[in-house]
Amino acid sequence: MYTATVILAAVLGVAVIAMGALYLFGPAANARGFGLPEWPAGALAAWLNVKGARDLAMGVAVLVVLATAGPHALGWYLLVSALVPVGDAIIVLRHGGSKVLALAMHGGTAAVVLAVSAVLLSAG
Repeated sequence: MYTATVILAAVLGVAVIAMGALYLFGPAANARGFGLPEWPAGALAAWLNVKGARDLAMGVAVLVVLATAGPHALGWYLLVSALVPVGDAIIVLRHGGSKVLALAMHGGTAAVVLAVSAVLLSAG
C-alpha cells in the first residue's frame, strides 16, 4: 500500500501540473470546471492565469519534494497543501458557485490529498 501511495502522490503532482498548464494556456476553457458562477473577462481574465501558475508550481513542488526529500517529507507538504482545495471550496461557496463542485471536486481533492499524506506520514 505504501508504494502505491507514493505512486499516487507522484500522479497527483503530475495532475496538478497539467491543471496549471491548462489554466495558463487555455484559461477560459477550463474556468467553468472550477465551480464559480462567473469569471472575469478582458484584462481581468489574467486572474485565471494566477490559478494556473499556482497549480503548476505546487505540482512541481510535489515532484521535487518526493525526489529530493522523500515520501515522509512529501507527506508533510501534502498535509499543508490540502489547505488549497479547502480554500478553493470556500471561495466557490462564498461566491454563489456550484455546491456540487465545491464539495465533490475541491472537497474530494482535499480528502484524497489528506489520505495520501496520512499514509506517507504514518510509514515514516
